[in-house]
Amino acid sequence: MKRDQIYLEKFGENVLKRRNELQLSYRQLAQKCDLDFSAISKIEKGQKSLEFQTIIELAKGLEIHPKDLFNFSFPIQELKK
Repeated sequence: MKRDQIYLEKFGENVLKRRNELQLSYRQLAQKCDLDFSAISKIEKGQKSLEFQTIIELAKGLEIHPKDLFNFSFPIQELKK
């Protein structure tokens, strides 16, 4: 699996986890962050690449700092090889 895909999936897992903590449906989150609910589903599954503004909108809707969505292992030393 490509490294980028792994990171998209980990990001999506963080979105899903937070959405579940807030007990929000796809549609409820979509209304809070001005995104299409189908896009949120694809993000959670790691099927959609993200733009900066989308990350900001998700963080707003999930009531967290954007950096929290990136809270996963990122082996920077491996990337330098």
